[in-house]
Amino acid sequence: MPDPASAARVGIVFVSHSRKLADGLVELARQMAPTARLEAAGGTDDGRIGTSFDLVSSAIQAAEGGAGVVVLCDLGSAILTAETALDFLDDDERARVRIADAPLVEGGVAASVAAEAGDPLEVVVRAAETAAGGGGQEQAQGSTAGHAAAAPSASPAHHRRVTLTNADGLHARPAAELVKLASTFPQRVTVNATDAKSLLAIMALGLVKGDEVEIASEDPDGGEAVDAIADLAESGFGEH
Repeated sequence: MPDPASAARVGIVFVSHSRKLADGLVELARQMAPTARLEAAGGTDDGRIGTSFDLVSSAIQAAEGGAGVVVLCDLGSAILTAETALDFLDDDERARVRIADAPLVEGGVAASVAAEAGDPLEVVVRAAETAAGGGGQEQAQGSTAGHAAAAPSASPAHHRRVTLTNADGLHARPAAELVKLASTFPQRVTVNATDAKSLLAIMALGLVKGDEVEIASEDPDGGEAVDAIADLAESGFGEH
C-alpha cells in the first residue's frame, strides 16, 4: 500500500506483457522512489504473457491519488490496452492520466523519481519522455565523461569539489537522492557539468567510490543548492 503522504503525488503504472517484468520494475523504481504510488499491470488475468484491460484499469485507479497518473507500456498492444482503459474513464479522470511515449525502464525510473519529488503531472510526463532520447545532450556528454571530472564551460558563481566515499558511488539510489535534492532548488546546478536534476544523465556519468566530482552553479543564488548537494555527497548519501 502506498504511504498516505504519497496521495498528493503523481502515480506511475507499469504495463507489460510479463507480470514478472512489471513487478520487477516496480521493485526497481521503489529503490529510488520509496513513497511514490507505483503500480504494476503485467500479464493477463490468469498470469500468461499478454495484457489485461482489468489489470490496467485497476492499476490506474490504485495509482490515482488526485495528482494524476503516468502510464508506461512495453509494446504496442500494451498501449492499445492502456488506451482502451482510458476510454472507460469519465472525462475528469481521463484528463489526469497520460500515456508516456517513453522507454519502460528508463522512462519509468525517471518518472518515478520525479513523482517522488512531488513534481506535477506534466513535469513527470516530461521526465519520462526525456528518457526516450537517451537522456538528451547532457546525458550524451556524461556517458563519455567516464570517471573524470568535467570542467564547466565558464567559471561558476559557486562550486565545491567532493570525493565520493560511499561504496558503490553514484549508483541508482544515491543518484536519485541527489536528483531529488537538486529538484527542490529553482537554480540550475551541475555535477561534473551535467544537469543535477537529470537522473539518467547523473547515472550515465559512471562515478564510483574515490572519484572527485565538482558541484557547481552559475546562478548567483545557487550557493545554498551547491552546498546542500555537496554535503549530501560528503555524507555518503546516508550509506555509511
